Amino acid sequence: MTARANGIAIYGIEGMPVFVEVDRQDGLPGVDITGLPSASVKEARFRVRSASRAIGFDWPLERMVVNFAPADIPKVGTAFDLPLAVAVFVLLGVVRAERVASAVFFGEVALDGIIRAVPGALSAAMAARDAGHTSIFVAVENAQEAAAVRGVDVFAVRSLGHLLELLGRELDGEPVSPTVANGVAGKGLDLSHIRGQLAGRRALEIAAAGGHNLLLVGPPGCGKTLLARALPGILPPMTLEESLEVTRVHSVAGLLPRGQGLVSERPFRSPHSTASEAALVGGGNPPGPGEVSLAHRGVLFLDEVLEFRRTSLDALRAPLEDRWVVVARARRSARFPASVSLVVAMNPCPCGHFGDSRGICRCTPAQVRAYQQRLSGPLLDRIDLFVELQSVELGALAGPSTAEGSQPVRARVLAARAMQEARTARVGGPICNAEIELDSLERHASLKPPVLKFLARAAEVCGISARAWYRVVRVARTIADLDGATEISERHVGEALSFRRAMRDATSVGMAADRGQHA
Repeated sequence: MTARANGIAIYGIEGMPVFVEVDRQDGLPGVDITGLPSASVKEARFRVRSASRAIGFDWPLERMVVNFAPADIPKVGTAFDLPLAVAVFVLLGVVRAERVASAVFFGEVALDGIIRAVPGALSAAMAARDAGHTSIFVAVENAQEAAAVRGVDVFAVRSLGHLLELLGRELDGEPVSPTVANGVAGKGLDLSHIRGQLAGRRALEIAAAGGHNLLLVGPPGCGKTLLARALPGILPPMTLEESLEVTRVHSVAGLLPRGQGLVSERPFRSPHSTASEAALVGGGNPPGPGEVSLAHRGVLFLDEVLEFRRTSLDALRAPLEDRWVVVARARRSARFPASVSLVVAMNPCPCGHFGDSRGICRCTPAQVRAYQQRLSGPLLDRIDLFVELQSVELGALAGPSTAEGSQPVRARVLAARAMQEARTARVGGPICNAEIELDSLERHASLKPPVLKFLARAAEVCGISARAWYRVVRVARTIADLDGATEISERHVGEALSFRRAMRDATSVGMAADRGQHA
């Protein structure tokens, strides 16, 4: 008789049902494992055998074959320990087959029988529900995470003995109740701590209101990093759908704290400049999420961006445009969400003082050009807001701060997002202005003929691309939302163009140096 239990394989952030089949065969005592198992899956037989003995069950002195079906899907990780143990107990008659037919088992078994948490419980619960299963058994530390999925009962098991006790009853007992996930404000730096930099604060508010990408250029110590770290504090709280998306990515990456339910704060990721292409966009075998996916629905901050390898930065082009990362492999592809607000900070030259009124730049024109050309034009084209910052006067640091704090700014951002929600509400939640697709941009951000003519003239002067044209329209729509206006005016378009024009002026800095404007 073949015994069977249900498990889940995680590939990317997707869960795929796997059937663990166990049967007896002729030969010396031992276990043969088939079905594309990794080394960690093959080692499961040792863990399960020791755990069975620890709870008082002798391992059968006969040869068994274990098959993980479908056999063409690679099996990786320790989450198959629990379904393997259950299938063996069904084979031995300890557990009735009908008791486990509609259940999924997902967890690692320790040598003493304790059930340990594994990454990907949220995706496993989703896959179990979608496959028509009614329940899933996970470790206690994974219970709240899995319980966030509606439509499937989640049971927390402490040990293999506890699991057998539950399966031996007519009823499984009370499933785990999910913790209500309420989005909370981010814990970013309060804007009241940032002196001066009015243009930077304005750009930060626009970026938060519309989900736009932001580039900050300025000398060392002018406040670029402080502005970036203040952004989470003015972003709106996450919706339940967004929280599920973020938690799913962090769960498969193994970054979710044990025992935590859904992530309630928007992520803020700041990778080091030595990060590889795979670290930024994802990769590996099996594929895992990169920083751009770990920052999904939050902020990805690239400080000293020109110190990153150019190939790594250019790998961000497609994710910033599509808001997805697709990691292709020979057998299948993994797809990770990557809807982020990108904040990029850079110095204007290697020494950092080109154009600084308080510093002396010693870089040659060729060095300035070579330094700035590390950031490719196509990547610059995907950035909506550009701000050139100057050093803060020391006198502004001496007195008490009169700068506006994060709370009133966040209130304006929430009001702007409410207008976007009313305009773009759809199944799966509202979208912000930066995410509006081209086919619906005309409906959500239409321009009257005089405004359209004004934008056309200005675009001709600035020499912007077609992509930049639509990004200017999106930014203008956000500025209008912050004003509470239903229609986009020339003033809104003009302010949006000013951020784009500043980018054009800064990228020609090398030519300015050639003309003798080098300090």
